Amino acid sequence: MTTKTMKRGSAWLATGNLRPTRQRLTLAELLVGDGENRHVTAESLHAATSTTGETVSLATVYNTLRAFCDAGLIREVMVDGTKSYFDTRVDDHPHFFWEDTRELTDAPKEELKIAGLPDAPDGTEISKVDVVIRLRKT
Repeated sequence: MTTKTMKRGSAWLATGNLRPTRQRLTLAELLVGDGENRHVTAESLHAATSTTGETVSLATVYNTLRAFCDAGLIREVMVDGTKSYFDTRVDDHPHFFWEDTRELTDAPKEELKIAGLPDAPDGTEISKVDVVIRLRKT
């Protein structure tokens, strides 16, 4: 990793008030070091750590992604009941899920029109709305 990616990862952790441990820094650099937004699974991020020379267990990747979510640095996007993707872009926006490649990408936010939502049951409030548009080749 370069000094620039290390600084970007460290600054990103600081915005979430997270202590910059070695593992967190490694994962932060992979997620935001180049300044680009990305969608990852725990498994794909774990595989990417092999390029860093750092040893990070899959359990640590899962725990760290959860800490990043709790700190508001990333958002979890559930595609189905068994697969979570983690998005470094945290504003509200829809996603395309490409069924053939199992890839998650951003969909054009400006093209999405939601006319209304049902009322939340008494004693609750809507915390977020996830829009995942599933695509398959014809």
